[in-house]
Amino acid sequence: MARVFEEGRLAYGMQLPVQSQSTLYAEPWEASATAADLAAVARAADRAGFGYLATCDHVAIPRRLAGPMGTVWYDPVATLAYLAGITERVRLLSHVAIVALRHPLLSAKSYATLDHLSGGRLVLGVGAGHVQEEFEVLGVDFDRRGPLLDESLDALRAALGPEEFPEFEGGAFSFKDLGQLPRPTQERVPVWVGGSSPAAVRRAAVRGDGWLPQGDPREKLPAQIARIRELREAAGIAEPIEIGAITEALYVGEPGWDTGRRTLTGKPEALAASLREYARLGVDQIQVRFRSRDRAELVDQIAAFGADVAPHLND
Repeated sequence: MARVFEEGRLAYGMQLPVQSQSTLYAEPWEASATAADLAAVARAADRAGFGYLATCDHVAIPRRLAGPMGTVWYDPVATLAYLAGITERVRLLSHVAIVALRHPLLSAKSYATLDHLSGGRLVLGVGAGHVQEEFEVLGVDFDRRGPLLDESLDALRAALGPEEFPEFEGGAFSFKDLGQLPRPTQERVPVWVGGSSPAAVRRAAVRGDGWLPQGDPREKLPAQIARIRELREAAGIAEPIEIGAITEALYVGEPGWDTGRRTLTGKPEALAASLREYARLGVDQIQVRFRSRDRAELVDQIAAFGADVAPHLND
């Protein structure tokens, strides 16, 4: 078991702004943001005790989806490696890497190097992907992305293990007598599986060290978590799995501007009380996202959360 956070305590992390700019969640100021803005936010989260920083993964967005999705999607390995060099403690999460787009040895080389350079701070989040043209242009069968992801995960367990010459034999991928150094610093790189479909939940249950739901509202989490535990028990997996959740948008304090009706706002103690409900549902880590009008406001929100909300998450 590759547990990331202490059992029995609610941890918190965040998806970074700037590095992915879907219209579903990006703030207007991010469109003109720079690497310096991304760095400032990452450092603020590191100082505030955040458990992880997360980045997304898309290679290329087709025109038909460029409106809602945008085409700003930083490369996850390059971005996380940059962040590794300017932070000290925070974990580095791919949320999520579409590993079926790449040969497992190629992914292993990138992520093993990242784990090595960061001193063992990688959490490998993976998902199936949903953009058909992205698979087609890279010569990968979109309709088989589920089975390809399953095999990729099995291959990555070998390729990210301790052996200099890992071996794997599968239907799509096979390798042996091919050495890769450096090895990851971690003895076992934690793998968190993203997605909320029945296939994703099953994959998380039988192949994951953690689960990253795709925006499930609170009321849907208990049934999903129960299903994961049921599947793990049926598969004979005794180790607990780290359960995640993406919270509602947050704003610490009274915003004085329209943050949207679904945003949780108010005093730190009230926000903490609301977020503690996730732990009661069986969640181990929450991914938070703050409403903001510029970088300075976001940095202030991160600092306020770390100083005034986080200390009450485990009361």
